Amino acid sequence: MHLIKVRIHSDDYPTGRCYPFNIPALRETPELTFRKPIAFFVGENGTGKSTLLDAITRKCGIHIWDKPRRHLAHNNPYETRLADYITVRWANGSVPGSLFRAETFRDFADFLDDVALCDPGRLKYHGGHLLNTLSHGEAILSYFSGRYHIKGLYLLDEPESALSPSSQVKFLRLLQRLEAEGHAQFIMATHSPILLAYPGAQIFSFDSPRIEEVEYEDTAHYKLYKQFFTDRSVFLDV
Repeated sequence: MHLIKVRIHSDDYPTGRCYPFNIPALRETPELTFRKPIAFFVGENGTGKSTLLDAITRKCGIHIWDKPRRHLAHNNPYETRLADYITVRWANGSVPGSLFRAETFRDFADFLDDVALCDPGRLKYHGGHLLNTLSHGEAILSYFSGRYHIKGLYLLDEPESALSPSSQVKFLRLLQRLEAEGHAQFIMATHSPILLAYPGAQIFSFDSPRIEEVEYEDTAHYKLYKQFFTDRSVFLDV
């Protein structure tokens, strides 16, 4: 374990009207305590999962690789300010880490491949392959298999986006190996009931006004999938 606590100082927010300070879960939750090396953030779109993940990344001093953004018609000066209103506690001092975003991975992989063409030795840090010679899902798994053997705190935003169900299971097996090695900690925002099924993981639900730690079977995602596969007629005209 590296990161053990995140405190959210909502009483100090500069406003309650603008994103991200108007998200209920980020206004009503005083702190999160991490007791397991694998933790998931789960909840509906817009409940604050990725927002808090981004803020933790910034507060931990982890670089966020991103593409230049196009002009926004409605610029929000508060958009990346949540990190200014959280504090983090480490078990034994800070560690390096990274943030994975499925939406920017293809461009990030292009950058990694360009570097590896100049320095082939760097291929070992992302699975021994030029990433964009692989399918999107294969490239992600190759990157994970190389990068996450390094000691650190790893934050992932919807890693399942380009992974088939079988690839998600492969990722779970990789997580098991990495957890056994004892050097890495993972915090992931996800909608995948497959990833949420990781044995012994902490699951933080953002679906209530306050973030709550829940069991796998109590997540809305699990209940929805179970009901759907049990009786599709509840949802579809069949």
